[in-house]
Amino acid sequence: MDSTPHGAAVTAAGFGLKGPRGWAFRNIDLTAGPGSLIAVQGPSGSGRTCLLLALTGRMKPAEGTAEVGGLPLPKKMAAVRAVSALAHVPGVAELDPALTVGEHLRERALLQGRFGGSLRALLRPRRERRAEARALVDGALDAAGLDPESLPKGIRTSVRDLERLEALRLSVALALVGGPRLLAVDDTDLKLSDEERAAAWAMLRGLAAAGTTVLAVCSEPPEGGKAPGEELVLVRTGDRPAPAPEKAAGPTTPVAPTDTADPIEPIDPAGTADPTDAADTAVEGDSRPAADGRAEGHDDEEGAVDAFAETGRA
Repeated sequence: MDSTPHGAAVTAAGFGLKGPRGWAFRNIDLTAGPGSLIAVQGPSGSGRTCLLLALTGRMKPAEGTAEVGGLPLPKKMAAVRAVSALAHVPGVAELDPALTVGEHLRERALLQGRFGGSLRALLRPRRERRAEARALVDGALDAAGLDPESLPKGIRTSVRDLERLEALRLSVALALVGGPRLLAVDDTDLKLSDEERAAAWAMLRGLAAAGTTVLAVCSEPPEGGKAPGEELVLVRTGDRPAPAPEKAAGPTTPVAPTDTADPIEPIDPAGTADPTDAADTAVEGDSRPAADGRAEGHDDEEGAVDAFAETGRA
């Protein structure tokens, strides 16, 4: 089954994406049914975010095949974007620290009402449209486990004053307003304590159990392994082939010693930089300043302009 009313199946074979400085990721294989929890695990800079963006139709792959809800990539990238949503992807889908929680929710509800429905829906009485928007927002908040009344200033709390887990819940709630079949979350466990990490995974597992396919980037997979009745798919990035052995050096001519007092450190002629370390990039989407700043050592979003130049904007 490719999809259900709430979830989309995700498959990939030999999937890869290349930037101007090398491969962001390649040789990715996965098979996940509707309502699965897909955990993308790997070190920072290993192509995790690029894989998330490619599977949601935001970046164009360079090799292999993939399908989301029966929609092939890259042929149906626009259609895949229509059935997927991003939550907390630095440089692509971020919270604005200058806005309040209520302002974010009202903005998202207005966008959904204007662009997420049919023309007939726009012609309905204003009272009906407002009631529907309120129901969508309340349902998304409940699914994400965020109670605005529990925040320091309620719905008037600024994003900059939110705790990391609260900001993650808000990002997920905003993405759920549109009713996506595939929800993609970046940096799921970044800067979270053990207790907060368990709460975040419980939230995502609940969404998957309700039918929405969840694609979550993480440093470590959810603890406890696979729950009964749960479809947990683990995808690892950053597995690179071992370097080829160096050729044996030919005979060299002895060099007479010099009078230099300090020894000179040898220079590695082959270099040590891995071209894929800087290839992970963020792409198309609404870009706003991050609520808590870019994480230290987070290389997955570096060089968006370079990646667009090579892969093309969807």
